[in-house]
Amino acid sequence: MNVHVLLVEDNADHLVLAQRSCDQSHIALTLASSLAEARRLLAEQTFDLIVSDLVLSDGRGDELLTHANDDLPLPVVLMTGYGDEQVAVAALKAGALDYIVKTPDSLRDLPRIIERALRERRLLVERRQAEQALRQSERLFRAMIERSSDAISIVDRAGRVRYASPSTRHLIGYAVDGMLAVPINGFAVIHPTDRERVRQLFNKLIQHSGSSVTADFRVRHAKGGWRWIEATASNWLDDPAVQGVIVNYRDITERKLMELRLQHGMLHDSLTGLPNRLLLNDRLLQAIKRSHRNLHYQFALLFLDLDHFKFINDSFGHPLGDRLLVAIASRLSSCLRTVDTCARLGGDEFVILLDDIASPTDAIRIVERILRQVSLPFEIDGRLFHTSVSIGIVFGANNYTDPSQMLRDADIAMYQAKMAGKGRYRIFEPAMREAAQIRLDLEHELRRAVANHEFCVYYQPIIHLPSGRLVGFEALVRWRHPTRGILLPAAFLHVAEEAGLNDSIGWQVLEQVCQQLVVWRRLNPRAAALSVSVNLSARQVMQPNLYDRLMQLLAQYQVPPTALKLELTESTFMEYSHDVAALLNRLREQGIQIAIDDFGVGYSSLSYLVQLPIDQIKIDRNFIVQLESKQHSQAIVNTIVNLAHNLNLEVVAEGVETQGQLDWIRAVGCQYGQGYLIGLPLTADEATQMVQTIELYGD
Repeated sequence: MNVHVLLVEDNADHLVLAQRSCDQSHIALTLASSLAEARRLLAEQTFDLIVSDLVLSDGRGDELLTHANDDLPLPVVLMTGYGDEQVAVAALKAGALDYIVKTPDSLRDLPRIIERALRERRLLVERRQAEQALRQSERLFRAMIERSSDAISIVDRAGRVRYASPSTRHLIGYAVDGMLAVPINGFAVIHPTDRERVRQLFNKLIQHSGSSVTADFRVRHAKGGWRWIEATASNWLDDPAVQGVIVNYRDITERKLMELRLQHGMLHDSLTGLPNRLLLNDRLLQAIKRSHRNLHYQFALLFLDLDHFKFINDSFGHPLGDRLLVAIASRLSSCLRTVDTCARLGGDEFVILLDDIASPTDAIRIVERILRQVSLPFEIDGRLFHTSVSIGIVFGANNYTDPSQMLRDADIAMYQAKMAGKGRYRIFEPAMREAAQIRLDLEHELRRAVANHEFCVYYQPIIHLPSGRLVGFEALVRWRHPTRGILLPAAFLHVAEEAGLNDSIGWQVLEQVCQQLVVWRRLNPRAAALSVSVNLSARQVMQPNLYDRLMQLLAQYQVPPTALKLELTESTFMEYSHDVAALLNRLREQGIQIAIDDFGVGYSSLSYLVQLPIDQIKIDRNFIVQLESKQHSQAIVNTIVNLAHNLNLEVVAEGVETQGQLDWIRAVGCQYGQGYLIGLPLTADEATQMVQTIELYGD
């Protein structure tokens, strides 16, 4: 005999998967892709069961719970996506037979789910038939059935069981005869945690004739273990035909465990299993309230953010990043006491509540332990990953009344730790809040500046040292602020990077450089030999469309690739060497030159020069500035120049400010130089005038 099921689902792939799973069964599926279509089919046909997606394009599947068939609601099984668990619990309480989290596996298992739901339906029908039969008997049985569930007991005022239905034995395992006339006042079979609450409810119930109460509690099964029971008790003590408390109860263990799992999911992070923001806020609020009641109680809040985690995610993928987060969560938890709470807010942000500390010193000790533990390498898939964490600390005080206030200030302190160099902690001070507001205002202004194209390019000359002639410029970004005038990168670039705006600013710089190269070549044909160096941020380098977008920009302005030189920091090469190498090789094949900027800071990386596609090295200005006073700077610069010559790489000395520095770099064979002694950064007009009047290298 076929079972007729209405499947309501607006995802075509899921419909196909569900239909395939039922092809070899006795289940006949009728498909509907919307709530309106489902209602039409219900009006035209008869079904044994409805399986419906919870969220549909024109409504919600739980609206079908009200559809009646033979005086009984038509059974409904709801399918939910992740994140809909709280709604699913409400639907179960409203009458849904079951719910499933919609996955390919659960859809393939649809026949078994349908069979289980239909068994529930049959039990419901059997109970309804039993009710109808019992209504025809004495008033005592009518009263019991009106409030019956799976089992029924009648308890007198003294707490003795006068009647227990046969199903009682199936429910909790005790023989019916053994239960009769046994006082329940001790509530011995009830879980100790629930016992006092149930006792108080019973004592209150017997004092009010006609009242009812419903409670969930755990009962020890005769064979051991605990079962969740849902009991509805009604006071019929004053009714001559009953003279007792009627208790209808049923086993809700599976449903309760499901609710507890869903509740755990609502309060815990699905990736790490740590408490989430909701649970953290509750515990933090309790700590704040306790500090108001008890002046001797102390607690601290730590806001943690992983340093450079986005680089790992971008380079190795989110699955590996997730595994690293799980490992970090475990290591953080190992640093804490049992009374503390470690929560994950999302991404790479964690918050720790240090509860009931003796003094701020105790909190600092835990923080320092965390910094040490997180700095140790993590091994994943045979690869070692090094990371660090920046921590902001707020100590509980009476001026806090809301968790969001403490989280805000801890976040501010964490940001200050990042600004101070990362891998460290900072304790919140009120002055930090004002600084945070200034930074927030600056970020807002930067977003407006990007939209309004307020950034312009200055050009610092680069000369060929042996001849003293101009070979090109380095493009330096400036912000033409509406009220503060021209701002240097130091005033805004770090905020732009944190806000993710460096990419947009970088492309505006590249476009202006291309436009300027067109102007110079039109005014002076000899300018065809000039090149402009442009810095690329790490974020730009990792953009998957960098190559195509750059080629499109050069074609748009008809600028030859040889006129462009891209500068990347040494740290970018070191961190992304494998991913960057392929991209840079493609760019070099088109004629674009590649330079390492600020070279020498990562001196141990000199071997990478052999492996990476590089045309030019720009020695970090700090070494050039110290040439006349520090012998180690002289040794480093000399080594870099000799190595570059052996590898046929060009060398540029940055930051040349004195004649002595200029003489020294010429003497060691450095080919190119730039700095305030050679030429200050120029506006586009000033650079154009220089191109028209000065001798150019190659003339």
